Amino acid sequence: MTSLNPNPTTTDDTTTALPVDQVIIAVDQSDAPRLQALFDPLHPADIADILEQVSEDDRKGILALSPSSIEGEVLSELDESLREAILDQMAPEQLADVVRDLDSDDVVDLVEDLDDAQQEAVLDALDDADRAVVEQSLSYPEESAGRLMQREVVFAPQHWNVGQTIDYLRKTDDLDLPEQFYHVILVDMRHKPVGYVTLGRLLGAKRATPLTDIVEDSFRTIRANDDEEEVAYVFNQYHLISAPVVDEDDRLVGVITIDDAMIVLDEGHEEDILRLAGVNEGGSLTDKVIQTTKNRFPWLAVNLVTAILASLVIGLFEDVISTVVALAILMPIVASMGGNAGTQSLTVAVRSIATKDLTPANVWRVIRREVLVGLINGLIFAVVMGIVGVIWFGSPMIGVVIALAMVINLVVAGLAGTGIPVVLEKLGVDPALASGAFVTTVTDVVGFFAFLGLASVLLL
Repeated sequence: MTSLNPNPTTTDDTTTALPVDQVIIAVDQSDAPRLQALFDPLHPADIADILEQVSEDDRKGILALSPSSIEGEVLSELDESLREAILDQMAPEQLADVVRDLDSDDVVDLVEDLDDAQQEAVLDALDDADRAVVEQSLSYPEESAGRLMQREVVFAPQHWNVGQTIDYLRKTDDLDLPEQFYHVILVDMRHKPVGYVTLGRLLGAKRATPLTDIVEDSFRTIRANDDEEEVAYVFNQYHLISAPVVDEDDRLVGVITIDDAMIVLDEGHEEDILRLAGVNEGGSLTDKVIQTTKNRFPWLAVNLVTAILASLVIGLFEDVISTVVALAILMPIVASMGGNAGTQSLTVAVRSIATKDLTPANVWRVIRREVLVGLINGLIFAVVMGIVGVIWFGSPMIGVVIALAMVINLVVAGLAGTGIPVVLEKLGVDPALASGAFVTTVTDVVGFFAFLGLASVLLL
C-alpha cells in the first residue's frame, strides 16, 4: 500500500448520533445561533436526515431560523416527497441561491419537481450557459439517461499524450473542471467518444505516453434516451465508475457517474420492496395521513376481493367443516404455509427479473427448481403435520389429509411464486406491483380447496 504521508497516523473514527433532540429544543426556543452551531459540523446528508425525522412544524421552524443551512446538497439528499414540501416553503430567490453551486444533474433533479413559477425563478438565476444546459437536459424524457447525466465533462482529443492532457487540466484559469470526475474521455474530430483514461493511470504514466495506450477496457457509451434503470444495470453489471452519454449521432453530450447510477439502483430496490408489500413506490415516513391512506387503499381493496374469493371456496365445504370441526382449526396452517412459500419464490423471482438474471433461457429451469423445493419442503412438513394431526386429534386420517394438502399447496406455491411474475412481466405489467395479490390468491384458494376437498373424500 502506498501512502502520501511518510508518517501515517491512525485516528479513531467514531460515529455520533444526530442531534435531533437538540435541534428540536433550539427550534422551540427560537435559538437561531444554537441551531446554526448544531448544523455547521454536519454533512448535508445528516442535515437531510434530521429534516426527515422532525415534524412538519419543526421543519418550518428550521427554515425560518436557519435558511442558510438548507444548501443545494441538502435538498439533493432529501427524500423526494419531503423535498417537494420544503421547496414549496422556500422563496424563489432563496431557492435560486441554493442551486447555483450544484452540478447540472443535481439542478435538473431539483428543477423538474418545481411548479412553473419556482422553475422559472431558478432558471432566471442561472447564467445563460448554465440555463441552456439545464433546459436541454429537461428536454430528455423523464427517468432517462439525459436527465441523469451531468453536462460538466472532461474530454481530450484522442491524439494527445499524457503531458498535453495534464498541462491542459492544470490551466484552471481557462478550464472549469467539475468538482469530481474519474475519467478523461477521448473524443475524435467529430466529438464522438472513443475511449477513456482513469486519473490514476494518467498520473502514473510518462508524459510522452499516448492516451490511446492507457485507455480502459471497460469503456462503453450510454445513449441519452436510455432508461435510467438500464443505466444502473450497466454500471452494476460492468463495474463502471463513470460512462459518457451520447446523442442520436453518437456525439458526447454528458457523463454519468457511479453515485448517480447507484442512487437509481437503490431506488429500484426500494420500489420493488414497497410494491411487493402493496405500498405505493413513493411511500415514506414523511407522507401525510391522507396521502398514505390513498396509496395503500387500492391494494387493500384488491386483498379484500381475494379474501372473499378464498372464503367462497371455504363456503363450498361448509358441511364438511361443520361435521369435522378440527378442519377449521387446521385450515389456517395450510394457507399460511402456502402463502409464505409463495412469497419466498416470488421475492427471488421479482429480484431476478429486475437484475436480468431470470431470462427465457433459464426460466423453465428456475420454475422446475422452485417446484422441487416446494415438493421437498412439502413432504418434510407433511410428515410433521401428519404426526401433529394424529397426536392432536387422535385421527390418523386427519393427519393424512393435512399432510397431502401441505404437499399440494407448497408445490403450487413454488410454481405460482415464480410463474406469475414471469407471465406478468411478459404482459408488460410490473411483477413487483401485481404478483403478490395473485400469488396469495392462488395459494389460499388451492390450499383451502385441496385441504377441504381431501377431507370431504377421506373423512366423510
